[in-house]
Amino acid sequence: MLKTRILTALALLPLVLASLFLAPPLGWGVFALLALSLGAWEWARFARFDRGEMICFVVGFLALGTAWLFIPLARSWALPLDVLALLFWLLLVPLWLRHKWTLKHKGLSALVGWLVLLAALAGVTRIRELPQGAILLLAMLAIAWVADVAAYFAGRAFGKRKLAPSISPGKSWEGVYGGLLAVALYVLALQYFGVPVFAQLSWWLLLPLAWALTAVSVMGDLFESLLKRQVGFKDSSNLLPGHGGVLDRVDSLLALVPVASALLFGYARLAV
Repeated sequence: MLKTRILTALALLPLVLASLFLAPPLGWGVFALLALSLGAWEWARFARFDRGEMICFVVGFLALGTAWLFIPLARSWALPLDVLALLFWLLLVPLWLRHKWTLKHKGLSALVGWLVLLAALAGVTRIRELPQGAILLLAMLAIAWVADVAAYFAGRAFGKRKLAPSISPGKSWEGVYGGLLAVALYVLALQYFGVPVFAQLSWWLLLPLAWALTAVSVMGDLFESLLKRQVGFKDSSNLLPGHGGVLDRVDSLLALVPVASALLFGYARLAV
């Protein structure tokens, strides 16, 4: 299993980095749209859509994503998407996890799925379009990765108190604290080395923001875990050998990216 995970990661990592750093912003956007369309297919499986409903859901997401990438007027969705993403991830999802709501209505399942996926697509494309956007986006994505890896090792070494035993039994509060510590060291290193945005923030503002994004990424992970548990899935699919599905790999990013993007561009709007 470990060998398979490593081989899959080694195959995917160059493709992702090449798309991010070598392709123009539009090329990166198309890559992200195609990757997230696989996530849309997995979401349709969570929602128990039949074949026709699944096709409609995935095609609907592709249409929305294509409009976002190629039709300038669609960029007027940016502010509503930011607001909806913040409300969803910061207010609704914590309640969702607490009460363990289920998506029983297929129409609601489709709307939630489109919001989650389109907000993520909008976030990764808007950040990539900024000056030095590729390095900034990679630095932001790595917040979730650093937190995840550190939480895994801290949890294995010190984990005693379960974070959400009925949703994800393997996660512990000690793991979360380890992730927060690692993220603090990581973002301070980014600040020291002059990475855009991180270098412009004072440490006393940078750390709370980074910790907030870490918490959001954990909620994204738990949210996908809850959806899987409710339908009896171990993984979102088997598209990525050793890793499960696309949503299994990007669950934390689906939450982190829209919130980070909304905060970044919200600050830019206020600063004008």
